[in-house]
Amino acid sequence: MHYSVLLNESIDLLQIKSDGVYVDGTFGRGGHSREILKRLGSNGRLIAFDKDPEALAYAMRTINDSRFTLIHASFAELKNKLAEISIDSVDGVLLDLGVSSPQLDTPERGFSFRFDAPLDMRMDNSQGMSAAQWLNSAEEVELADVFWRYGEEKFSRRIAKEIVKKRNIQQLETTTQLAELVASVIPYREKGQHPATRVFQATRIQVNNELGDLEQILADAPKLLNLAGRMVVISFHSLEDRIVKTSFADYTSVNKLPKWVMVSEEDFSDYKVIAKKVKAGNNEITENSRSRSAIMRALERTNVKNN
Repeated sequence: MHYSVLLNESIDLLQIKSDGVYVDGTFGRGGHSREILKRLGSNGRLIAFDKDPEALAYAMRTINDSRFTLIHASFAELKNKLAEISIDSVDGVLLDLGVSSPQLDTPERGFSFRFDAPLDMRMDNSQGMSAAQWLNSAEEVELADVFWRYGEEKFSRRIAKEIVKKRNIQQLETTTQLAELVASVIPYREKGQHPATRVFQATRIQVNNELGDLEQILADAPKLLNLAGRMVVISFHSLEDRIVKTSFADYTSVNKLPKWVMVSEEDFSDYKVIAKKVKAGNNEITENSRSRSAIMRALERTNVKNN
């Protein structure tokens, strides 16, 4: 079963106006989108993005609403895709980052070491390089760098070396092959975590350009917000959250004013952070263990004179 993490909290933070225009940058299985539509009036509008063809097919089967527009693209293309449908400003943007439960739980997608399946990991499995193709072609130094930067894997060099050694004999093709290779190299197991967890995360992030896409939408979306418009982001690991936190801080910072100026620096900023590090409650964590790592942050547009 698919749960939308921090569902009510994230929708409440958007402060939806009945006639507003909103973006769900990560449709997934539509939990957040359906809740937004419930709160929109007849003149409201919701534009949803998703890279995954299966998510789009699901949306087409389950949502029939004239206020709803579905776009098959990464949210990194938000600015251009909105321009194509003559939208130049919005009242809210919601992102629920990372891999969805259906993606993790569908063996043939290759996201999880829990199943023996082809090493795919593409969110849009209709295009681009699969995890197997990347793992079998990347230079050893690139493999090590990705495992370290995106997975914070301490044994990144050792794992990369072993991958190159093994693939010269037999190409990596399945999740089980990769998981067993990593487990054979790492000298100890962390309690409650499979030894391949970090490598799988890093590979998925690399194949889908997840952090690059996130940086792009953080550069574009806040500038498209109307006055009092809000951007809400739910992240699931420290790399994502660090990027969101830093970006929001950059939007709210201003050049330091002289000490004698008797006004708040907030008066000179076009944005303000309205939610910092919101986490799921115990009831939600009990119902959905994946929500344990979720962190939500939100930014509000407070001035549009410099747009």
